[in-house]
Amino acid sequence: MARSQKPARSTGDDAVERPTADAAPNPVWFKPVMISFMLIGLVWILVFYLSGMQFPIPGIDAWNLVIGFGIAFIGFLMTTQWR
Repeated sequence: MARSQKPARSTGDDAVERPTADAAPNPVWFKPVMISFMLIGLVWILVFYLSGMQFPIPGIDAWNLVIGFGIAFIGFLMTTQWR
């Protein structure tokens, strides 16, 4: 009796993403700059609240929050490009 051969199973290699030139690792400076933006934004907001809402830039009031969150947001946006 002849045994029937089963078709070869797909190993799923077709679905595996292969690294390309676009997925090159980030430069060495990328991670420290990303973390620095997030920390500077946090410190900006903390200084604003702990100073009684007067500093880091006196006279612009709640815009200090916008600046602090904006700086931190730049750091968070950089995390989307981190490899």
